[in-house]
Amino acid sequence: MSTVRSSRRIERAGVNALRALLEENDHIVQEIDGGNDHGEDMIVNFTRGGKRTGYWIAIQVKSGKKYKRVNGYAIPVEDHFEDWRQSRIPIIGVVYDMKKRELFWINLTEQLRSVDESPGWIQVAKTSRLNADTVHEFYAEISTYAGDSRMRIRAASQEEALTEAVRARRGLDPQTAPNPLYESMADFALRHEERLHVILRDLRRSLPLQALALIMLWEWPRQIRFVEGSADISPVPWVLGLYSFMLLMGLTIFFEFRAGRVPRETGKWLSLIAGNFLWIPIMDPDGDRGWWGTTWIVAGVIVPSLGIKFLIISFVGFARDRKKKQLQSHI
Repeated sequence: MSTVRSSRRIERAGVNALRALLEENDHIVQEIDGGNDHGEDMIVNFTRGGKRTGYWIAIQVKSGKKYKRVNGYAIPVEDHFEDWRQSRIPIIGVVYDMKKRELFWINLTEQLRSVDESPGWIQVAKTSRLNADTVHEFYAEISTYAGDSRMRIRAASQEEALTEAVRARRGLDPQTAPNPLYESMADFALRHEERLHVILRDLRRSLPLQALALIMLWEWPRQIRFVEGSADISPVPWVLGLYSFMLLMGLTIFFEFRAGRVPRETGKWLSLIAGNFLWIPIMDPDGDRGWWGTTWIVAGVIVPSLGIKFLIISFVGFARDRKKKQLQSHI
């Protein structure tokens, strides 16, 4: 059988004492179950004259000796700094002294909004008692603070108000609340922001290459028809050879830009070759203009074959020379 934690009795003592005090004064208390406890134990709707007000608070309750200090008490902030600080309803901290059977309180949201970094612990003065004699002053002070900070909640029903209060305690303004559909995407983008920035920059650099690829796809059937009408050459290998050469040149230019260099000569040759070979099927759709069409088809075999070899030899040679210089500089 499962066992009950010995600390549970201590934890519940403070929650029960505070709940009893608030309900005796007609305030509406909604406890937060453990699965949804993100630094608060209950949400309270203040009432006045038997009617609900628009003032809601969330309360973190602490009980036990470890929160006792020489000059009072203290509440640990832990990882709740931003939640408590940005909450749209006041987050109140309450410490229950089991020996004295007394409650002491502090406005956590107000305290944390006055600092830029988490203080670790929030001090609670031993003079800030919360009991039957001071509960009305407690209500008045928190209501004034909430009103001045525009933390009043307006809703048609108690259920709607509670829902809004739950959202507000997490700092979820309806105007800026996250869209669950895109929240995980935003988390991913934040985790990989630097890498995504590099990817987006590369995508912008590759726009000319993407445009060339689209034009080549659109040209494919025209290139095939052009070769079929001019000579006894298999059109598909011819077009693949030409396209492979142009794509290799395009990739070379892309990575040159990525390395911080401007490949002027490669860019000129790519413009010349793409401009001619992609324009020919428009001028001669069927490739049946005798020697003229045959000449370009022969050129479409020779130029890619020699061009690929020249491109590889040139850039491999450039990379080899660069590595030699680097090695010599380290000697």
